[in-house]
Amino acid sequence: MFRKPWRAPHCRTYRRNAHRALQTATAPRSGVPQFAFAFDIDGVLVRSSDALPRAHKALSFLQSQRIPFILLTNGGGKHESERVADLSSKLGVDIDTNMFIQSHTPFAGMDRYKDKTVMVVGGEADKCRDVAQAYGFKSVVTPADILAAYPEVWPFSEQFLPYYRTFTRPLPAPIDSSSPAASLRIDAIFVYNDPRDWGLDAQIIKDVLLSSRGILGTLSTKNGNAALPNNGYQQDGQPTLYFSNPDLLWAAKYHLPRLGQGGFREAFEGIWAAITGGPAKGVQLQKVVMGKPYQPTYEYAEQRIISHRSRLLGQDKGRLAPLRRVYMVGDNPESDIAGGNNYKSPYGTDWMSVLVQTGVFVHGTTPSHQPRQIVGDVWDAVRWAVSQENWQQ
Repeated sequence: MFRKPWRAPHCRTYRRNAHRALQTATAPRSGVPQFAFAFDIDGVLVRSSDALPRAHKALSFLQSQRIPFILLTNGGGKHESERVADLSSKLGVDIDTNMFIQSHTPFAGMDRYKDKTVMVVGGEADKCRDVAQAYGFKSVVTPADILAAYPEVWPFSEQFLPYYRTFTRPLPAPIDSSSPAASLRIDAIFVYNDPRDWGLDAQIIKDVLLSSRGILGTLSTKNGNAALPNNGYQQDGQPTLYFSNPDLLWAAKYHLPRLGQGGFREAFEGIWAAITGGPAKGVQLQKVVMGKPYQPTYEYAEQRIISHRSRLLGQDKGRLAPLRRVYMVGDNPESDIAGGNNYKSPYGTDWMSVLVQTGVFVHGTTPSHQPRQIVGDVWDAVRWAVSQENWQQ
């Protein structure tokens, strides 16, 4: 909901009010802040691999004031500890893994799959497999593993085999349609990060979703059965398909936004509709999409903020004054702003969306989801929020 009229981020009144607020807020306060921040990363704190100019200033100020913040990103592809070490170095501030949530972080809690065979899709080389194994998944397969064992499964990627074979691993079972009981079975599909080889990944995911019970090399006899829900598709024990990140676009080094994991999902849904008949035939791709702007991701993030706030302020959560407001600072109206606007906190916390102009959002256009405030960059966002909270008093 657009609660306050937008003011240009660099107008004279805005600068004067924000500067006055900060003049009296340069030393740590003795009071307990009842507000916190959740920052997106790409387009807010960094752009591709480079820190944005005033990101250090914003975060170091919050740390000096003991104002809690977390980083909440739809990015991923590396273990949290690796990303935190890299960001701490680039931004010049100390960040703990407890303050950091990326798109696939909630996968770590899916214990029901950890003793089964899962397929992990996306990311650079097999880094996402390493992440999954660090989360506790014991048997992890990638589409590249399948291609290396059976090059005929997708002949258009055979030219990449020398590269793939530098990191692929033997399959835990063969693909043998004549002996399904002994064939490779996939119990869950996790898209951890943006796929690099869309054709291969789409082909293998399609094969698994059309199979019987996730057994590769099989084809379910229920597919296309109009007497069954969803015309019989995904009604034969096929694994759940999880997407960790819905972002269609993201801000990279190139001056225009690039396709993200959401682009791959849209492409795959188009393929699925072409094969199954799609919505025109009453068929939907059954999947679980996580990340911003979805409620479960924000619930997870709020729990992290509450715990981090307790540790930061050295007080038991039950004795702290309630957290009244979280400023969700992002560059993408479709994820950051929509999520902040629509999230219903079980604690009654007000999530206030703040849109910056250093990433996906283009100044002068109308955002698809209206934020509470539009500002220039992350430092402007912090200054504006501090003035809103009267933290100087």
